[in-house]
Amino acid sequence: MLYTLVVVVLLAVCSLAILLWTAVHYRRIETRADPGLFPPVSCPDDCDAIATDLVQQMSLGEKLAQLSGDLSTRRFSFRYVANLLLGHGVPLAYSGYNRRLGIPPLAFADGPRGVGVGRGKTCFPVTMARGATFNPALEQQVGMAMGRELRASGANYSGAVCVNLLRHPGWGRAQETYGEDSYHLGEMGLALTRGLQSRNVMACVKHFALNSIENSRFYVDVNVDERSLREVYLPHFRKIVEQGQVASVMSAYNKFRGEYCGHSRELLTDILRDDWGFKGFVTSDWMHGVRDGVKGIRAGLDLEMPSPVRYGKPLLAALRRGELSEADIDARVHPLLRTRLWYALAPDTEDYDAQLLACDDHVRLARRVAEESMVLLKNDGVLPLDPARVRRLGVFGQLAALENTGDRGSSAVAAPRVVTPLEGLSSYMQEQGGEVVFADGKDTDAARVVAEGVDAAVVVVGLTWADEGEWFVLQPEKKAAARRLEFIGGGGDRTSLRLRARDEALIAEVAAVQPHTVVVCVGGSAVDVSWREQVAAILFSFYSGMEGGHALASLLFGDANPSGRLPFTIPESDADLPEFLPFAESATYGPLHGYSLFEQKALPVAYPFGHGLGYSEFSLSELEVDTRSDDWTVTVTLVNCGNVSGAEVLQVYLAFPGSAVDRPPKKLAAFQKVLLPAGQRATVTMVVDAQARQVYDPDAGEWVLPDEPVELLVGRSSADISLRHTFLP
Repeated sequence: MLYTLVVVVLLAVCSLAILLWTAVHYRRIETRADPGLFPPVSCPDDCDAIATDLVQQMSLGEKLAQLSGDLSTRRFSFRYVANLLLGHGVPLAYSGYNRRLGIPPLAFADGPRGVGVGRGKTCFPVTMARGATFNPALEQQVGMAMGRELRASGANYSGAVCVNLLRHPGWGRAQETYGEDSYHLGEMGLALTRGLQSRNVMACVKHFALNSIENSRFYVDVNVDERSLREVYLPHFRKIVEQGQVASVMSAYNKFRGEYCGHSRELLTDILRDDWGFKGFVTSDWMHGVRDGVKGIRAGLDLEMPSPVRYGKPLLAALRRGELSEADIDARVHPLLRTRLWYALAPDTEDYDAQLLACDDHVRLARRVAEESMVLLKNDGVLPLDPARVRRLGVFGQLAALENTGDRGSSAVAAPRVVTPLEGLSSYMQEQGGEVVFADGKDTDAARVVAEGVDAAVVVVGLTWADEGEWFVLQPEKKAAARRLEFIGGGGDRTSLRLRARDEALIAEVAAVQPHTVVVCVGGSAVDVSWREQVAAILFSFYSGMEGGHALASLLFGDANPSGRLPFTIPESDADLPEFLPFAESATYGPLHGYSLFEQKALPVAYPFGHGLGYSEFSLSELEVDTRSDDWTVTVTLVNCGNVSGAEVLQVYLAFPGSAVDRPPKKLAAFQKVLLPAGQRATVTMVVDAQARQVYDPDAGEWVLPDEPVELLVGRSSADISLRHTFLP
């Protein structure tokens, strides 16, 4: 017995020593190529011949090694465990390093709200919050900052660009995308892609395609008619591929018309490569993104991540059986090498050292994004708060004191610090010579007493990672055991938009005695606001990143003017939404959801898509449209009629009265955020792309521009239209 104990102890000590040595002595693999080994390049096409030559020099084993990540290798396993044990976060995931030929690796880092490897990185507001900014220029800056931190972390490949369409606000990973509208998704995702790739980081757009149910994402079979597929669920991907020249596309877990997306030649070759001209590489989603290696290769899936489960040895066996040829493998290796070499050889515009991680410039950017993203849904005159009158501010709710930046799955980012709402408001009030009184709300009677004794109340309610986020269950029969893995990601899909009963009770108690009550809603998507008439103001803050608390204080006290707009519709009732079954084994997606569905059915909404208030009033006038080309130029005059500088988001919609084919009642075709000083006016020009008027003809397999009336609408939301004009054919 003693001998066994000694052996166990010695083994444990040796294992710990190995892990410590691995973590301390591990060196990142250089992702830049040695220019002495390759001819100079000036564009990605220059890498075609280089990639072809490298493929010819490779052995079959070297080729297969290019097609998967290295998670299963001993070196990676030691590194992974050591990093986690020492609190260094998830390490980089490498793929394709070939020392003999001087080929640098892919070094992947996830995290749509920052860099998802290691610690001490800038945590930006979640993607949905950034969608609410309606500011692609700002999103491109976010992409550039992420790119700098990725490069400083040793990464050259990012999974940050998520543009799955929000069909239903209960989707567990809603926070990782930009919203419910395809045009808006495309513009924001394109901006992030350009920002990342400007720093020589390969951007990966995901999840291709039709991924908008979390709990059954590994097995749900999604069916959709061809027009809806092309006009609703794919245009944003197409824009990022064609206009952004995105380096990589990640296939989705779910099935599409009976075939897993990673096995779908229709998606990965016919549409992506043949129709859209994609020249980058396709990667699987992580863990079980490929179920059959032969099908993946034939479909056009180049890279299995993070390890060779269905590729590697299974592909070698398939080659020996004659199910695949070496030419099939070469066809998958080539785009990987072509893309990677361009980013490894292209000139860098700056140095990327560790001082960039969560640097002052990036933290300031995170705060600006948080300020521009929060949406003021309602304001009965209580905001902005006057610090001269509000000397005692009541802050209520458990979420006010919680570091709550979103789910804990693949999008998690470890920031050096997170400013909570309570910390941000306390700091602000201290600077003004006032004080904050906090009540967590567990005792509603005590909260009521506090509310009676303060000058204004801020009630923070909403969601956390336990309510929504990634969900892990591979097969439908295993769904009952899925909660065992919740700690890895989050609560999965939501079956109701209602807040917790304790949150609704807290709102009622505080508002009953405090007329100056502001509710701050935290979450990744819409929540039920049937309690909205009880309170004076509502601010939707989303998961607002590491600087959210400071941004909240600036907005509530008027140091910043709210300019966020809803990237989704908040319904009056869950029952009015499309069917959403979190554990569905099959689903059919139609052409209508979000604001198009509500308008088609003439259903009332609590707050429409694009809605948002500020502390300024704006007027729109003088609509002019130049239709001399297929792309229309829209010009309007915008005036800030208020007393403070502010920003308005102009939105252009198209309607198709009397169309010969079924069309949505309205679709977003352009938007622009405009900052104006008080009393100033500006002439604003926007372009409506011809594709916004096209329809897809499934019989001909092509896009057509119908000769029919088009109504152009300009306003501040999908429901608030100020200017309109109808054009006859």
